[in-house]
Amino acid sequence: MAISGALNALKSSELVSWKPCGRVQQTLKRCVEASGTTLHSGKSSTVRLLPELAGKGRYFYFNSKSIPASIDYAQESSLCTTLSNDGVKIRTVEHLLSALEAMSVDNCRIEITNLDSDDSDLDSEVPILDGSAREWVERIEKDGLVAAKDECGNDCEKLAPYLNEPIHVSKNDSFVAAFPSPKVRVSYGIDFPQVEYMRNAGLIKGGSLDNAIVCSASKGWLNPPLRFSDEPCRHKILDLVGDLSLFARFGNQGLPVAHIVVYKGGHALHTNFGRHLNDSFKS
Repeated sequence: MAISGALNALKSSELVSWKPCGRVQQTLKRCVEASGTTLHSGKSSTVRLLPELAGKGRYFYFNSKSIPASIDYAQESSLCTTLSNDGVKIRTVEHLLSALEAMSVDNCRIEITNLDSDDSDLDSEVPILDGSAREWVERIEKDGLVAAKDECGNDCEKLAPYLNEPIHVSKNDSFVAAFPSPKVRVSYGIDFPQVEYMRNAGLIKGGSLDNAIVCSASKGWLNPPLRFSDEPCRHKILDLVGDLSLFARFGNQGLPVAHIVVYKGGHALHTNFGRHLNDSFKS
């Protein structure tokens, strides 16, 4: 698809303009697969990442249902990012989507299978692996990427959403704000509460010292050393990139080209910000 064709497939708004980023859309060279325990249910699942045509974007496929990795299908959730379509839900998609967005896997079919449940399940969860996106990135790097072709065998120019004016969303003392910038910049401030309530609520059943960094108010880090001195903050940025990747459409970039400033953010606030961007095309 030529640049003009790609631009015609999207419309800009006063808030966001879609512009060529100097690259063509990409997809995987071959299938990438990973299995493991899921964070919240504690069950096991397998994810297969498959090559897809240019312009198809990223989407999940589970139990004969397709769920686009789009902000239009994101459910309100504070503890993970959940996509839903026709009663079928895919949970904890943020780390995988962050890896796909960062690695420019623009078009991808994401098949997910529950390993210890029957075919009547209406929900699944992406395995947590080591708790970061590293294993996804390593698998993608190992197998490589290729230029994605459309149904006619043509390349498709990749577009990126450039922010034209400031925008913010907030809840209590938490906020996500963004300002026009010629390149992507992220500033993130954190203040973690205690997480024992999540265990009491029957969540993080698959959480362990192997897939999380755990800090005690009295004893400090329980599983040092950290990979980076600012690893907790980096992890929140990982979540942010995955959540904002849901703004992608037709195989183009989802993460806005802007200076994004966040304080005490979470999945619900991240996706609410994405919805505000999305709503600018509906007004």
